[in-house]
Amino acid sequence: MSPTATATTPLAVTATVPVPSAAPATAVDPGPELDCGDFALPAAGLDDARRLRALDTVDEYLTRKREHLVGYQATQDMKGTALDLARFMPNNINNLGDPFQSGGYKPNTKVVERAVLDYYARLWHAERPHDPADPESYWGYMLSMGSTEGNMYALWNARDYLSGKALIHPPTAPGDELRYVQAAPDRDNPNAHRPVAFYSEDTHYSFAKAVRVLAVETFHAVGLELYPDECPLVDPATGRREWPAEVPSAPGPSGFAWDGPGSVDVDALAALVEFFAAKGHPVFVNLNLGSTFKGAHDDVRTVCERLLPVFERYGLVRREVAYGTDPRTGRPLVDVRRGFWIHVDGALGAGYAPFARLASQDPAYGWTPETELPEFDFGLTLPTAGHGEVDMVSSIAMSGHKWAGAPWPCGIYMTKVKYQISPPSQPDYTGAPDTTFAGSRNGFSPLILWDHLSRHSYQDQVDRIRTAQELADYLERRLLAMEHELGVDLWPARTPGAVTVRFRKPSAELVAKWSLSSQDVLLVPGDESTRRSYVHVFVMPSVDRAKLDALLAELAEDPAILG
Repeated sequence: MSPTATATTPLAVTATVPVPSAAPATAVDPGPELDCGDFALPAAGLDDARRLRALDTVDEYLTRKREHLVGYQATQDMKGTALDLARFMPNNINNLGDPFQSGGYKPNTKVVERAVLDYYARLWHAERPHDPADPESYWGYMLSMGSTEGNMYALWNARDYLSGKALIHPPTAPGDELRYVQAAPDRDNPNAHRPVAFYSEDTHYSFAKAVRVLAVETFHAVGLELYPDECPLVDPATGRREWPAEVPSAPGPSGFAWDGPGSVDVDALAALVEFFAAKGHPVFVNLNLGSTFKGAHDDVRTVCERLLPVFERYGLVRREVAYGTDPRTGRPLVDVRRGFWIHVDGALGAGYAPFARLASQDPAYGWTPETELPEFDFGLTLPTAGHGEVDMVSSIAMSGHKWAGAPWPCGIYMTKVKYQISPPSQPDYTGAPDTTFAGSRNGFSPLILWDHLSRHSYQDQVDRIRTAQELADYLERRLLAMEHELGVDLWPARTPGAVTVRFRKPSAELVAKWSLSSQDVLLVPGDESTRRSYVHVFVMPSVDRAKLDALLAELAEDPAILG
């Protein structure tokens, strides 16, 4: 069972919040960093004494940092997992290739991987079990990286799907099966196979990297190239119609995004998508569930409700794609697919949002969340005028090392069979289709997530997110009280439903000790005199009230805060 609070024992928070008592000045000492010289590897290797001393140094460092890490989306408490799963370390476990075929490399954990995928398919309302003959059933795999890999795979998958590459089950062709082929140009629409990507300014930084690695064109790049003076948005700071680098996030009381909730500006997104859909472009949209700095949740249903009429109006709900010619008949090889792709980056939120939604909908869980988190998964369907009910979400990515917790980065990518693209190659020696991003994949990760899920019931999972949200509320109110008592500006803020609290950046020593992530904002875009530096705390399951109180005590006497 989970060590967190039970459903009938909510976290007690008093109405009057005292300022923490002063801590010793040495409390903010972050401790020494590791020295590369201690780990230099000579040609003769190291004797046992030096080798073990170096490993002891790493152990001390990681223990110290683990006990004080509060600034990143990473659960640190995995003691039980280490005890039970250490037995597997002598094995070279490699889940090579597609998870639904064992393949030639037999020391794998693909059966366990499929159990984990089935678990999340159920949570995310995907049709299960996986059936390669059923276009509506789910397909996915466990990532060797975190959600960065999942987002890259979604971009790759969407780019090829929207640009007319052959699906994984194309019509039968004589001879070798069709592979990585490109759709023929559409003479009536030169943009028919030129998809455009949209993501908000609060999206994870890896998206900007991924679109460049994969040569996925963003609305910003295409707008500058083809439509330089036609941006449908007006920059609130300059009053000019200039293409923003990313979709604006929702503004806050200031009228700018810096004090907004961190979710996408739905009106801005809808205007941009309609502009490019009207020009004939297929559309890729990324939405966030637990954004990187503010922990915000994009309202996926509202976005879909706004965009679906646009997709229908411009023929993106259903369109024919001709991607080859049948050599027997000379007729085009054609399939019918959609011209839009909505991806949910649920690196953090896809791990807890289903349980918060369960608690909102079923009083048996003993907790009503302060904010109902948005519907975001494969169960989200909407009616159309001409095509019946349409399932809106094409793919989801989640990190396993964030909410659940794992000793290394890992995660899940999930989509549907109908969206799978035929892989560029099919090496015989792997014994399983090369459908994943990486060839060799970490076979320990399925064991880690399976062990976590087997230890925690749905009630336990509800309790984990309940405790985190209540502690986040506690931290925000303590910071507000400290601001009043000390007469200093701390700028505390928390997006409703988020498990993160942001506030004024303290001293470098305190930032280092508590592994606080920081971000600068300009209150007025372009005006450096309005720059503010923030940090945030992510209340992950390994963060408890004692850690928060210790941090608050050090903040209360931090020179950078007191001035």
